[in-house]
Amino acid sequence: MSPFSLRGLHWFQALSAGSTFVDGLPASLKVADGVLGEQPVRFIAVVADPQNRFVRARHGEVGLLEGWGLAKAVDEVIEADRATPRKRALIAIVDVPSQAYGRREEALGIHQALAAAADSYARARLAGHAVIGLLVGKAMSGAFLAHGYQANRLIALRDPGVMVHAMGKVSAARVTLRSVEELEVLAASVPPMAYDIDSYASLGLLWETLTVEQIEQPTASDLARVSDCLRQAIGDVESTGADLSSRLGATNRAASSKVRQRLREQW
Repeated sequence: MSPFSLRGLHWFQALSAGSTFVDGLPASLKVADGVLGEQPVRFIAVVADPQNRFVRARHGEVGLLEGWGLAKAVDEVIEADRATPRKRALIAIVDVPSQAYGRREEALGIHQALAAAADSYARARLAGHAVIGLLVGKAMSGAFLAHGYQANRLIALRDPGVMVHAMGKVSAARVTLRSVEELEVLAASVPPMAYDIDSYASLGLLWETLTVEQIEQPTASDLARVSDCLRQAIGDVESTGADLSSRLGATNRAASSKVRQRLREQW
């Protein structure tokens, strides 16, 4: 059994079959240009690289190489498609356990690397590229902020291994001075503290959730269903615009909406 998740890699391989792979990036980044239906797309995934020169980024974490590499992969699309009427969509396949924690990462500016990736995704979105995040595994911490969270639409596969949070359970329990068991009890009544996809969906941040037969190694029917959903998401972005307003209005984010309203009134 692999010591790290292979979900992101397997879904990238399935979705990008027959595509043109992009060279010149770290081994932990998989990037390919292809099509979904008639829509040109660029598939992007961060995957485990056991030989990564940065030890803290060997299990799929987003570190220095990954942050700057993501920014490069996205910026290339923005520049190449600047004068193109039909711009490529960006499909961010998300299976990231964390950002890379380490002294070297902090000293060399991991905050800048992750910010560069997030900035590139945001600029791509504002430049007219539909950005779709497909959550097939963990979407944790700064790694998710750098790779996926700037998407116009987020799609999650239904599985206990698909989860979104600021930190892992053990770390969250330590920070909140609780046991893991106490944290889970709290999460049952406070959706933002929970890890499961249903709780995250209740915050209005997911556009769609899908059930598949084999999340670890997608079947042909899984691939067809997810591909169709990705096409629909791209079409929805094209018809409604590039902002993130679709995330607003959820019942469990009522206070957030009030804060936004007050800020608009005062500013």
